[in-house]
Amino acid sequence: MLNGKVHARIGALLSLLFMGLGQIYNRQFVKGLLYALLELYVLVFWSKPFVKAMHGLITLGDTVQQRNARGAIVVQGDHSIILMITGIIFALLFVMFIAVYAINVRDAHKVGAMRDRGEKPRNFAQSVAHAWEQGFAYILLTPAFVFAVFTIMLPLIFGILIAFTNYSGPNHLPPKNLVDWVGFETFTSLVRFRAWSNTFVGVLIWTVIWAVLATFSTYFIGLFYALLLNHRTVRFKKFWRTLLILPWAVPGVISLLIFRNMFNGEFGPINQYLKWIGLQPIPWFSDPFWAKFAIVVVNIWFGFPYWMALMSGVLTNIDRELYEAAEIDGANGYQRFRNITLPLILFSTSPLLIMSFAHNFNNFNMIYLFTSGGPANPAYSYAGSTDILISWIYKLTLEQNKFNMASVVSIFIFIVVAGFSIWNFRKTRAFKEEDMVQ
Repeated sequence: MLNGKVHARIGALLSLLFMGLGQIYNRQFVKGLLYALLELYVLVFWSKPFVKAMHGLITLGDTVQQRNARGAIVVQGDHSIILMITGIIFALLFVMFIAVYAINVRDAHKVGAMRDRGEKPRNFAQSVAHAWEQGFAYILLTPAFVFAVFTIMLPLIFGILIAFTNYSGPNHLPPKNLVDWVGFETFTSLVRFRAWSNTFVGVLIWTVIWAVLATFSTYFIGLFYALLLNHRTVRFKKFWRTLLILPWAVPGVISLLIFRNMFNGEFGPINQYLKWIGLQPIPWFSDPFWAKFAIVVVNIWFGFPYWMALMSGVLTNIDRELYEAAEIDGANGYQRFRNITLPLILFSTSPLLIMSFAHNFNNFNMIYLFTSGGPANPAYSYAGSTDILISWIYKLTLEQNKFNMASVVSIFIFIVVAGFSIWNFRKTRAFKEEDMVQ
């Protein structure tokens, strides 16, 4: 057995020692030379920057800090955040290089196995043609993968690492001051200090309530209007659908600013009308309950047209023979809806319902543009009564420079939303049926 695999093992071992040696051993000289030049280039031009980047990532800067004298910078200190980002970039590049190294070893082993079977190794032109034919999809996906690494993975890793530092104002903001690794200190502060824990728990509870109300209110009101427009006695269906879809077509920012003026407690038309009919004006933006109520109502205006249009399409695709058979069996309208319409609609829209919940869990625009997180809550730290987690993060970062605490909350949001979405998608019948088909 050993003799039968000698070329494969020697080629893999040589390529493991240095890229390209296994290919040269297998008489693929051009391919081997290219692999060897790649490793030489990395060793010569990237070794020193890599070591420097890793040192910066580990230390986040030496003791040298920025020093000013008479309004001018005398000593330019290390910028801990730039060092962290640079270290992450080089770490990702190193992982990609290791992947290429593994491909090099695997290729040498594979070609060596061909020699052990008595086959002639491909020349360079044949190797290129074979790679293009067999790995066409991977070749086209590689640029997208590299792009995703540096536009998705890089910010994600950076955001997670910030949680393990003391990157916050006013004492740890580079380049004036260095940032240090503090481990899980920020995580424990979120639980240990009452000011942070009360804010986190309060904002989290309202975030969950808001996401549930915003999702299911728009869903079922959209279903109601879809059923209404689908009823055979309703005329001018196209006109009504066009009219009801307009709230979804108008830019949300404009509509939110209009609604903000409409609910204004001083001169808003809603309170003016309440005064006109003899009722007391409602403190929409100064009372937490009414502010939350207004947000949910306004969100219904924005959200129900989407579900109405979607469910109208689902309703038109339901086989009418199902209703005819149920009607013959004596089922009334409610029974036909409960046993035919609703199950089929839920089957078709449940994945989108889950995605809508995740969207509302992070619906920053709705909260920030309508109430700006207000009214103020004296029991909270840097958060208002209607702030959800994502708007609280915005205030922690851009308004208060509490980047490490914002990162901890972001990690929690990611875990909750990702875990909930994955669990629900796995439980969804539509996805189970897709797996069965595959």
